[in-house]
Amino acid sequence: MLCGIVLPFFDAPEVASCAVLAEEAGWDGVFLAESVWGVDAWVALTAAAVRTSTLLVGTMLTPLPRVKPWDLASKVGTLDRLSGGRVRLAVGLGAVHPGWTAFERDQGRAERALLLEEGLAVYDGLMRGQPFSFQGERYQVEPTDFYLPPPPVQRPRVPVWVVGAHPSEVSLRRAAKWDGLLPNIVGDGEARGPADPDELAAVVGRVRALREAEGLPWDGYDVVAEGVGPVDLDAWAQAGATWWVESDWESTPEAVRDRISAGPPRRSA
Repeated sequence: MLCGIVLPFFDAPEVASCAVLAEEAGWDGVFLAESVWGVDAWVALTAAAVRTSTLLVGTMLTPLPRVKPWDLASKVGTLDRLSGGRVRLAVGLGAVHPGWTAFERDQGRAERALLLEEGLAVYDGLMRGQPFSFQGERYQVEPTDFYLPPPPVQRPRVPVWVVGAHPSEVSLRRAAKWDGLLPNIVGDGEARGPADPDELAAVVGRVRALREAEGLPWDGYDVVAEGVGPVDLDAWAQAGATWWVESDWESTPEAVRDRISAGPPRRSA
């Protein structure tokens, strides 16, 4: 089971120094939120990648409905080549909050879901290389030979983790088709991560069934559990998690650095 940590409020130089500290302390990955306006996550992750050699870097998460998929594929592919294949991309509909609506109106959940579906398809096609074409309701892509980039290190694409919102069958089926699950529990007008391993196990069981029904392998598929320690890694691993990501959005920069220095939680076995 791998362990990562979210860096919620650092500029690029601090992200780079925290990444060095995380690699030295034994963490497997660092993750940044991708905001509408603010510190550019991909520039900051690039700073982290060039200062480290084994640490995975990625987003938690990218609101794909508001990002052009060809722009995203360009950034992710470039960083994957630069880092030697150490990138993860996490995507979802994106939480509608004042930091988003200050600049863009909410197009509604159905529209965001359509943009997510088509954005993923375009991202995947471009990662696989040319010739690629796509004709959707929102995106149309034609084959091109104009300044083509090299392929990413990770094939057929840089792995993408997708939010699966239980009990929505549509959302869980979408997550099952890709490379990893960011589990959410939806109810009472809010979405949250699983509160305990039992809740996670229920979501994992359904996603695994959906994935296997599509003839897709379960081995190699990631399941990401998030929270704030202390944590019983064994219990979460038994529930199906392959990653534990420390996600403390209410802490201070000093506390985050201290948490990084302390190193990741350890399994008992």
